[in-house]
Amino acid sequence: MSQNKTQPTKSNVTAFLEAVSPAQKREDCRTIATLMQEITGEKPVLWGKAIIGFGDYSYKYASGREGNWFLAGFSPRKNAITLYLYCDLDHPELSLDKMGTHKRGKGCIYIKKLTDVDLKVLKGLIKKAIVLTKAH
Repeated sequence: MSQNKTQPTKSNVTAFLEAVSPAQKREDCRTIATLMQEITGEKPVLWGKAIIGFGDYSYKYASGREGNWFLAGFSPRKNAITLYLYCDLDHPELSLDKMGTHKRGKGCIYIKKLTDVDLKVLKGLIKKAIVLTKAH
């Protein structure tokens, strides 16, 4: 079996965050890092060149592919901050209705800035997504 291309590194997360621009995105990323660290109880780790992940778990797909991934993470991409929540965001126990302005993928949420979302709702969503991920 092949490994994920994106692996945890020993790179300095603080230095990575300091290089994020513009300033508002950098500040939002610091806030998200603090939030995710509080929720997971884990220190941030840079995965690949641009994803900050917290915690880890092992997975195995029906196809037989298996690997390790983080429980929650984010990346300051060019067009938005991408929040990675590995579980299926279509799960009936998860609701993004009251979160605020965002876009979403299967396991990702895209936000332009934190002032666009309700942090309390986001925090609850991250917590529940982690519980569901661990249950698999």
